[in-house]
Amino acid sequence: MTKKPKQTEKISKPPLDKHIEALSKISNAITSELYIEDILRLIVIVTAQMMKSKICSLMLVDEKKGEISIRATQSMSEEYNKKPPLKIGEGVVGMAVLDKKPITIMDVTAKDSGYKYRDIAAKAGLKSLLCVPMIVKGKVIGVIDCYTQKPHKFTDTEINILTAVANQAAVAIENTELLVKTKVIQEELESRKIVEKAKGILMSQQGLSEEEAFKRIQRHSMDNRRSMREIAEAIILTSQMKGK
Repeated sequence: MTKKPKQTEKISKPPLDKHIEALSKISNAITSELYIEDILRLIVIVTAQMMKSKICSLMLVDEKKGEISIRATQSMSEEYNKKPPLKIGEGVVGMAVLDKKPITIMDVTAKDSGYKYRDIAAKAGLKSLLCVPMIVKGKVIGVIDCYTQKPHKFTDTEINILTAVANQAAVAIENTELLVKTKVIQEELESRKIVEKAKGILMSQQGLSEEEAFKRIQRHSMDNRRSMREIAEAIILTSQMKGK
């Protein structure tokens, strides 16, 4: 009787390999030309897969309001996605922001867990939570939450990996905000130069003072509901056409 050949066992990837692969995907996304919303969405999807989480969400701090609210998640629970913002220092998330330290909760539905929205967690089938602050240059700008469906004790490796992800996300957000601010400043400086040039034309051609020239541009801007830059550009264009 011939023996059946033994089936080769499929060797699963070591968890560390999966973590490195996930971090690589996130790193590539951060250095890509994707919009920030797409980057954050990708981060929570990859992180959820890596951590085997039922729900992963990324929450950002609004310094003016002193609140933390969801910015990206792969959750399909509408009730979870519409959770009200938390105040800094409120609930598990608020404490993670305040203390600048990861927090793990074995059962978010337990009364003594400190979790704010236990009823929503119960309906969504959530159990354990790992909440890690996103820190850049010593400042907490948000958190990443990972929930499991069954009780789970998060290991030091899992906490360290999620911390690395959170810090990468923080850098991506900060860099994007700096780029936006830089662009706004550049546009403002360019607009000022154009208005200054238009003022000079009015002063030269119509004998107006600097204040009178500025007020004329401002008045046309308000009357025509167009920006001062647009009015200034029209003045410059008209002057150039006359000169030809």
